[in-house]
Amino acid sequence: MAGRIEDYALIGDMQTAALVCRDGTVDWLCLPRFDSHAIFAGLLGTEEHGFWRLGPAHASDAPPPRAARRTYRSDSLILESEWDTPRGTVRVTDFMPPRDGAPQLIRIVEGVSGRVPMRSALRMRFSYGRVVPWVHKHEGRTVAVAGPDSVWFDTDCETYGKALTTYADFTVAPGDRIAFTISWEPSHKQPPPLPEPEQSLQATEDFWREWVEHCTYHGPYREAVIRSLITLKALTYGPTGGIVAAPTTSLPEDIGGVRNWDYRYTWLRDAAITLSSLLRTGYREEARAWREWLLRAVAGDPENLQIMYGIAGERELGEAELDWLPGYENSAPVRVGNGAAHQLQLDVYGEVTEALHLGHMTGLARNDYASLLQLKLIRYLEQHWDEPDEGIWEVRGPRRHFVHSKVMAWVAVDRTIKLIESGDADGPLEKWRELRDDIHRDVCEKGYDKERNTFTQSYGSKELDASLLLIPQMGFLPPDDKRVIGTIEAIQRELSTPDGFILRYPTSGGDEGVDGLPGDEGAFLACSFWMADDLAMIGRVDEARKLFEKLLSLRNDLGLLAEEWDPRLQRQVGNFPQAFSHVPLIDTALRLTASGAYGG
Repeated sequence: MAGRIEDYALIGDMQTAALVCRDGTVDWLCLPRFDSHAIFAGLLGTEEHGFWRLGPAHASDAPPPRAARRTYRSDSLILESEWDTPRGTVRVTDFMPPRDGAPQLIRIVEGVSGRVPMRSALRMRFSYGRVVPWVHKHEGRTVAVAGPDSVWFDTDCETYGKALTTYADFTVAPGDRIAFTISWEPSHKQPPPLPEPEQSLQATEDFWREWVEHCTYHGPYREAVIRSLITLKALTYGPTGGIVAAPTTSLPEDIGGVRNWDYRYTWLRDAAITLSSLLRTGYREEARAWREWLLRAVAGDPENLQIMYGIAGERELGEAELDWLPGYENSAPVRVGNGAAHQLQLDVYGEVTEALHLGHMTGLARNDYASLLQLKLIRYLEQHWDEPDEGIWEVRGPRRHFVHSKVMAWVAVDRTIKLIESGDADGPLEKWRELRDDIHRDVCEKGYDKERNTFTQSYGSKELDASLLLIPQMGFLPPDDKRVIGTIEAIQRELSTPDGFILRYPTSGGDEGVDGLPGDEGAFLACSFWMADDLAMIGRVDEARKLFEKLLSLRNDLGLLAEEWDPRLQRQVGNFPQAFSHVPLIDTALRLTASGAYGG
């Protein structure tokens, strides 16, 4: 069985990523890209679906020992895990060097004390665990081949095959350093170069040290902010600038349920808010690269803007189910692709426009086509802002007039007006000022419940929705407006879990609710950070700080967050690590730091 979600560490090379469990098992790795087929899919099944375990030798009928300690080396994505055994202590260093050639996963075993028997067990299964490759020797190297893929395994240790698994048994003493590397290459090409593990380790450490030096945040939450920034960088596909929502698919929002989705794509919403956080902390190059990705993905067709694209701008992300995988803790189905790609989500226009606006305000070099795109998006919204849509949460039930979607349509128009007022674009200023007023009036009249003094999830509904917390953050209404304060307090009453975290919206247990799905889900971590932000904005700064620091305590020992927190099981759930959780962590830290609302 795979470990708990929070038992995993992330390593990656800005083109793909691996998850390493506390027992030294790599249970998830897609090669060569985030959205490629997995060669280790044990995370969503069993060991039969692929894994690579490296750790102290143990009895075959006993679970593998868990590392006593693990940490990232300084501010990097280099994982160091240590085991204390009766025979001594051993350290394993795992990393993926930022690539300029074949993708590599490198694992270096180092003896710390005593003499520790070790074992490497490598079981490669291509196509998400379905295909057993042909494993053979080629000029002293081990290679696994199936269809278009080949994976090369290099080590100085003697290896042997047993039960369709490649093993290496060895012992390390103090000062010993033994490296293991897997490299991917198209099967029709020549073998990849022999790895140079020690040089790659130094180059990887240098890369992360230099990247982190650009961070402009030096406040009291720097450790949490830096780890979140590194995670967001790791989720960026270097060749194009596209940002995946998470490196995994089908980690469940409801353990044992059907709320399992593929997040290895670029959501415009997630990417836009990610870029906002990167810009606020000094990372303009990532913002520029994402803007270029956006312009390529949307191309000349902004009227058919999708909510998500592939990491190189692909439009077709057809959803399928992998019925040979039982799912994480039997949470089926396992899905690849995402059928929500062609939903209508009007809020995306606001998030994209807000990101372009922030880039403009922070001095990102002017791009005339970006301004032209912004104008085209508003022309589309002129005709469609008053239509129902699937909303920010991608409901699979009927379309509704979601209040958050209308608010973000207002944001899109407002930011475009500001662009025109700055003299950097031309457009029908008075006409769009009237449009902005019309949308604002419509929301306040149809999306606000006067009796309860709260905005609601959609026009005419009684349900609440945590996305309403973004109303003051987007400038739709000032924080001291009684309707804003009433909405915040209503969400605290009606959408809080017993431990004080925030649900996205009411779910219906066994029945289908507004989202068209059965089952429940955990507290959505982004929403809880939004609540902390709002509390700070309305002057309840001590309460905001306490909630924020309580959220920080949910991170795993390496500072990583999944999408949600299950208050019943007291564990992380959903895809991992999740950009949409780490972005608001950064934003709330910046707000609390600016307000002086932090402890000791």
